[in-house]
Amino acid sequence: MPANQIHLVRHGEVFNPDGVLYGRIEGFGLSELGHRMAETSAEALKAAGAPVAAIIASPLQRTQESAAPWARLFDREIQTDECLIEPTNKFEGRAGGFTKALTRPSEWPWIANPLKPSWGEAYVSIAARMLAAVDTAWRSVDSGDIVLVSHQLPIWMVHRSLAGQRLFHDPRHRRCTLSSITTLEHRDDAFVEVRYREPAAALQTSALDSGAV
Repeated sequence: MPANQIHLVRHGEVFNPDGVLYGRIEGFGLSELGHRMAETSAEALKAAGAPVAAIIASPLQRTQESAAPWARLFDREIQTDECLIEPTNKFEGRAGGFTKALTRPSEWPWIANPLKPSWGEAYVSIAARMLAAVDTAWRSVDSGDIVLVSHQLPIWMVHRSLAGQRLFHDPRHRRCTLSSITTLEHRDDAFVEVRYREPAAALQTSALDSGAV
């Protein structure tokens, strides 16, 4: 029998004092608060008695660091899956990239099609690789739960795909806070979302979340 539940966990707060869009840039790890967020999230699922059998993370530093307390609390090695990585984005390394692009004609082609979007990896591509990662993880164990540590947009693409919603959306309305947990189950030959929780909600008031794509 495959996994019982799949928990999509977003990384904690990133140390990003300049507020740049960090994307896949190396060197962006968790802040001190981010480490506390990741710890709080892992402790919440541990307290709930989740039988975590495997922990799989995106290869980026912030997700690997966010996976560390999960690995320690559940005594599991961190596995890495490239399919969980942050999408590519032409505005990486910049602050306020989308707004400032309006003043730079050479960058207008980047924002020509927000439905795709034209500035980075297509939404359909993100959704496809994330759903493939979920399915692979689900099949990788005989029982127990799987924790997948990923990023805001990839997790949101899973949510909208399973909800039957169009993938294009307003980024300001994503329900995927730092260190949140989105839980899936496999029912009737399909994955369904069964729960969303924010174990680190009490830490959100002082957190900065300005670098997600």
